[in-house]
Parts: sequence; C-alpha cells; structure tokens
Amino acid sequence: MKYILVTGGVISGIGKGIIASSVGTILKSCGLHVTAIKIDPYINIDAGTFSPYEHGEVFVLDDGGEVDLDLGNYERFLDIRLTKDNNLTTGKIYQSVINKERKGDYLGKTVQVVPHITDAIQEWVLRQAKVPVDDDEVEPQVCVIELGGTVGDIESMPFIEAFRQFQFKVKRENFCNIHVSLVPQPSATGEQKTKPTQNSVRELRGLGLSPDLVVCRCTNLLETSVKEKISMFCHVEPEQVICVHDVSSIYRVPLLLEEQGVINYFCHRLNLPIEPQPRRILTKWKEMADRSDRMLETCSIALVGKYTKLSDSYASVIKALEHSALAINHRLEIKYIDCADLESSTLQDEPVRYHEAWQKLCSANGILVPGGFGVRGTEGKIHAISWARKQKKPFLGVCLGMQLAVCEFARNVLGWQGANSTEFDPDTKYPVVIDMPEHNPGQMGGTMRLGKRRTIFKSNSSILRKLYGDVDHVDERHRHRFETSRTSWACSTTLSSPPAPSNPPLPTSVCCSLLPGN
Repeated sequence: MKYILVTGGVISGIGKGIIASSVGTILKSCGLHVTAIKIDPYINIDAGTFSPYEHGEVFVLDDGGEVDLDLGNYERFLDIRLTKDNNLTTGKIYQSVINKERKGDYLGKTVQVVPHITDAIQEWVLRQAKVPVDDDEVEPQVCVIELGGTVGDIESMPFIEAFRQFQFKVKRENFCNIHVSLVPQPSATGEQKTKPTQNSVRELRGLGLSPDLVVCRCTNLLETSVKEKISMFCHVEPEQVICVHDVSSIYRVPLLLEEQGVINYFCHRLNLPIEPQPRRILTKWKEMADRSDRMLETCSIALVGKYTKLSDSYASVIKALEHSALAINHRLEIKYIDCADLESSTLQDEPVRYHEAWQKLCSANGILVPGGFGVRGTEGKIHAISWARKQKKPFLGVCLGMQLAVCEFARNVLGWQGANSTEFDPDTKYPVVIDMPEHNPGQMGGTMRLGKRRTIFKSNSSILRKLYGDVDHVDERHRHRFETSRTSWACSTTLSSPPAPSNPPLPTSVCCSLLPGN
C-alpha cells in the first residue's frame, strides 16, 4: 500500500480537496486502484449538525454517513463509493479511545495523546485504506489522505504527530507528503511572494514531516525565479515545486499536474508499477475541459435557497447542474437568490432588494429550489415554486424544495388553504408533509433518513420513471426528516370538487428538463 498525505499551509480553503482528488485521478488513469481518506480535526463526530456556512455542504454517502464535501469531490473525480469511515474526525478518534478505556482495553495505563490517540489514528488509516471502493471489490493500491485545516493549528497537532510516526511505520518508499501552499501576488507590486510558503514548510518540517512536493496555489503561472527560490528554501528540487494557478475549470487541475511530471515523480518516489505516460482517462478529461471552454450558448438557472452567500453550501447541486449543462453543450449561469428576498416582508423593508430578486427569478431559464432546514425563507420558496408552475418554467425541487412544491400544489390547486409541513406548522389542518419513522426529535445527529434507498416504480406511466430511462427501480441517496403524507395525497385523488385552474399545472414534484425554452 502506498500512502500520499496532502497537507495545507498559509490559509484554509486553498484547494487541498481538489489537489487530492486530482492526484487520485492521475494515478487511477495509470491503472491503479485508488482510495481516499479525509481527516477533519474538529471534535464533531461528523458533519451532520454543521451550518452550511461553517463547512459548506454536508455530503451524504451510500451508507448514510454525513461527511465533508471533499468526499463528494473524491467520488466524482475517482468514480468510487466511499463509506463514513473514510471521513476521520477528532471526535471519532477520541470516542473510540474513550470507549476502549471504559472497557479496560488499556489495562490500567494512563491514556494519553501519545501514544494512544496517535496510535488510534494510524490504526484507523491502515484499516480503512484496505477497504475496496471500486465496483470490482479489489483492494486499493494507493491511499490519498487529506489532512484538513492548516499546518500549525492546535487541532491538527495529534494528526501531524501520528503521520510523523506513520512514515517510519510504513517505510519511506511507501509514504509521500504533498504540501499545498499559497503564493500571494499583491496587486500593489505584482510580485509573487514566497515567504508564506517558506514559513509554512519550515513549520511542517519542524513538526517532523518534510514535503516531497510543494504545490503552489497562485493567481498566475509561477515564475521560474520564484520556483527556484521556493526550491532553495523549502529543501526540494525545482521539479518538485508544482504550480497550480487559477484555471477556467477544475477539470484542468489533473492535466496541470500531469503536464508537470507528477506521474513520473510518483513512479520513482513510490516505486509504482506503472509507465510514466498519459492514459486514456486523462485524454477524456482533456476533451471534457476543452469542451467546457468552448461552449457558447448559455442556460441560466435560478437557485432559490437559504444559504446563497456561500456557494459551497450547494456544492453537489451545482456540480450536477454543471455536468448537465456540459452534457448538452451549454454554459451554465447560476443566479443565486436568497429565498427571504422574495417575501412580502422584504418588499416593505428593502423594496430594491425585493425587486432585484424577482427580476433574477423571472429572467432565468429554469428554477431550482434545494434543501434546507427551518421555517426561515420557506414562504419565499413557495412564491418561487408557484410562479414557476403558473408560468410553466422548468422547475426542480430537491428535498425541502420538493416538499414545499407539494405544499404549494395543495394550497393553490387543490384549494387546501394552510396546507403545510408539520415541521413548520404541527397543527395544520392539511399536513401534506409529515415526520418520517426514522426521525428522532430528541437528538440532532444522524437521526434522519440517511443514505442509499431503493425506489421501485409500480406504474408504467410514471413521468419520473421515463426521466430515469424507463427502469424498474432507482437507487437514490436521502437526507431528510420529513416525507409526503400518503393519506393526504390519497384524499386529493378523490376530492369532489377541486378548484379547476385555467392552465392545468405540471406536476411540481417532477424533475423537468433544465433546457432553455423547455
């Protein structure tokens, strides 16, 4: 087993996840089986109770694990299926060690960070690295490990110490460290500054890890003199200084790494059984990246959500839209709309903001209402859904968006005034969205319907079935506490005199095609 540790310096959010995913991609293009582990130094057991503004989207795995959004990047880049144990947190480690201590596994010894916590980290990595993640169930040959946060953070110290020991346990020829650092370029001088990277590498080496590759994140291409300076002060060859500048698409990052000889370096450094040449997978990546840059027609989608100030809050939704747009050769334009801005209260307090939000909504080719929690902004989402139905705009409701589409349909088409979800109005006369059996109101973490579930289509005329390709069933990942009330919808089919709308509405729970003009 070969282990590649990706660490970061200077600032967080520098792109370690994309670098780790790209490294895995180029190694997989060489025919290797690759797995990935994300380490988050926070004390939370998992990401399930985070606000999207804290760490972005909570990504859900097949086994129901609520994990960091970087695992979504790993799955998309590498085409693998990870488990909740591929996301390691300080909370999980301490919980496992404390459980062992309570059972008496340490035989009366004083339980300490070193060696007990550091040993637990190493054992977790060694165990999880062997778990197959491909469909062929073959044990991985390479494990890419991303250590979240920034070198020097007090939270990450036990993990740094664990990997300092780990490199000797698995031997140098099986362990490699990639350090991702920022090379800022102040606009006042236009000069690329290497001091932050020098300090970051110095601190990492002081903690016992010496980087094999220094990946420099910068706005523009790294100048030769700057690369040589980083090489001299960071104790690496110039060829080991990799430039990852801002590019038009993240799909170009694996190509950037391959162009700078990373495959050749890994061949010699880790003694990998591969030929140092580009593979078919990378050719497909290049074709996809080139096609992404050539697209001329634009498709605009209004994303009506609660957490629109941070795009990472809807990372998977945005990636799905980007892939859909790429498939039909359109450039995607996302118009972020705060759902609260569509409500009448905003019209009274901030009329300019209200009209700007509605202008964005009305000018979009399609509307997507994603998930969310809590009552804030729900009426704004319902206004957007109602407008989409009446104007016959392509609409997609995901999670809470679909639930609110049910509420809107019940209110405005079936005439059930006040129809609502019991999440927002427990005493509603028409509870069209209700608690599901898995929901445990006494505890927040891991109490929803989580992970992959199978939906079986019983009707041959189902629109959703046709959209999925006329299949008998579909497997989807879930993360929600509420579901549509079957009793309410059964009643709706026998409603004696429902209001007859002038234009028969499209079913609001159907995934409409997000094409301009459809």
